[in-house]
Amino acid sequence: MSVRKQKLLEPAYLLHHRPWSDTSRILDLMTRGHGRVTLFAHGARRPKSPLRAVLRPFLPLLVSWSGRSDGGTLTSAEAGDGPLALPPERLMSGFYLNELLLRLLPKEDRHEALYDAYAAALRQLTAGAEQAALRAFESVLLEEIGYGVDLGRDAGSGRPLESDRYYYFVPGQGVIAVREAAPDGDAYPGRDVLGVAHGEFGQAPVLRAARRIYGAAIAHCLEGRGLASRDVMLAMRRREQGG
Repeated sequence: MSVRKQKLLEPAYLLHHRPWSDTSRILDLMTRGHGRVTLFAHGARRPKSPLRAVLRPFLPLLVSWSGRSDGGTLTSAEAGDGPLALPPERLMSGFYLNELLLRLLPKEDRHEALYDAYAAALRQLTAGAEQAALRAFESVLLEEIGYGVDLGRDAGSGRPLESDRYYYFVPGQGVIAVREAAPDGDAYPGRDVLGVAHGEFGQAPVLRAARRIYGAAIAHCLEGRGLASRDVMLAMRRREQGG
């Protein structure tokens, strides 16, 4: 008789869940040791199931399952250390992180550094450092999936960036020095690009540059596919600004 492989108490976060039959759910999880996996949670929709209180987004989990790392059966789930409750105004940012992982991270691709970056981003979001948290996570995500951006060198000449020059960011290529005497609004001061490279998100100009640069890089990775969470955040921001 074959013995089904079991994974025990694996650190994880719930990214998404959907109904499966009248009583069960299909779970998309980000795990530290096995990457992104999909598991079947039998009975999770029953009113008295203990899983209902545990299987929530942004809550650190310890999950166990049997069978394959993708498509296996959840056998238990419990809250891990440091339960998190994102403030209501930060929920969309949390869902944005989840959607990035669901759209860009292949299944069963182990990324411990990315898991840790996700956990760190959630902690920052609870503390209120929203934009810095998102930019730091995007930087790690791009690096981990093989689309890391070299922001320290001119992609055309290979020379280090100069703080007093202006540069364009071209997705798929990198940073290119501006040739025109008067750069347009799409150009970045070298000092800001270098600040992005060093993760100096406490500086407002650097944070604005990081948002545009990483946004363009992520859009390139998505190959024209939009993000529902980003569209919602932009709509909310426009409404707050009265536009």
